[in-house]
Amino acid sequence: MTRQKITGWILVAVSSAYLIYFLKVRLFETGPYIDRHEWLRVLGAAVCLFLGVMNVRLAARTERQRAARLAAPRESQDHR
Repeated sequence: MTRQKITGWILVAVSSAYLIYFLKVRLFETGPYIDRHEWLRVLGAAVCLFLGVMNVRLAARTERQRAARLAAPRESQDHR
């Protein structure tokens, strides 16, 4: 697994865990008023989730392109 993919999965896991915590504990339960900085944390977690998913998808695309580049010279040699 590449470093880019590992970084993406870490971002996805941490931000998803925080968003689930926020929804479960802070939003759906009664408690103190949700401050502005907590909403900023939720927004930051959503952005991190988006960036993590992008990182994982780009790493997969890079792996596919690398595999295609490595396979292309072998195919041209086989046809000779």
